[in-house]
Amino acid sequence: MIRHIEFSNLCNFRDVGGYATRDGRTVQWQRLYRADSLGWLAGADLTTFRALRVRTVIDLRHPAEVEKSGRVPEAEGQRYHNLPIEGRRWDTAVYTEELGVGRYLADRYLEVAEDGVENIKTALERIAKADNAPVVIHCAAGKDRTGILTALILSLAGVSEDDIVADYALTGLATDRFIADWRRRHPDAPMWPGFGLAPAEAMRFFLADLALRHGSVEQYVTQILQVTPATIGELRDHLLSEESPEG
Repeated sequence: MIRHIEFSNLCNFRDVGGYATRDGRTVQWQRLYRADSLGWLAGADLTTFRALRVRTVIDLRHPAEVEKSGRVPEAEGQRYHNLPIEGRRWDTAVYTEELGVGRYLADRYLEVAEDGVENIKTALERIAKADNAPVVIHCAAGKDRTGILTALILSLAGVSEDDIVADYALTGLATDRFIADWRRRHPDAPMWPGFGLAPAEAMRFFLADLALRHGSVEQYVTQILQVTPATIGELRDHLLSEESPEG
C-alpha cells in the first residue's frame, strides 16, 4: 500500500495505516489519513483527493485560518468539522538553542493537550465511528496539531512508541518544501530556526511528558478528555485488522 499520496499543491498527505500493534493486529490502510491544508485542493489534486472517497474531514485549524486559507471543497456526502485544538499562540521568543527545537515543540504540544480538551475529545469520538471513515485530519502543515492527534490515535490503537515517533518524523520529508513556500510568501521576514521541522525527539518528549503528568496516553484520554472505554473500543475495532490467531 502507498503511505505518501502525491499532490501538486499539498506536500504532507499520507495514510496512517500499516503499523503493527502490541496485540498482533495492524492499523488498516485507507481508514485514516493525515494532511496539510486541504484548502489548496483544486484541479487534478481535487480529483486525486475525491478518488479516496473520504467521508469525514476534521480540520484542526482556528476559524481565522480557515477563512484566510480556505477549507476542503464541499462534496456530496462528505462531512466537515472545524475543531480547533490550539489555545495559546506560540511564543517563539522563548526558544533558545540551548532549549532545542524538540523540547520547544514538545512544550507547545503539551499546552495543546491541556487547552484543546473539548475538541480533541470530539475528534476522537468522530474518528471512532466506523461510518465516518475514511477520515482525514489536518491543520496547516499536517505536523503539529495533526501530529498530536495522530499520536493519540495510534497510541490508543496499541502502536509502539517507536512507530508513533517515526510516523511523526516523516513530516521531515516535506520540510524543505515548507521552508521554500514560506520564504516565497514572506521574502523579507525572519524565520525561527524550528520552522517546518519535525524532529523525532519532539514527539518522544511529548509522549513522555503526557505519561508523566497523567500516567499514560489512555489515562489522559479517559480521565482528562472523558472519552469512554467503549469509544476507545470502537476506534480499535474499525481501525485495526482482525486479531492474529496467535493473539
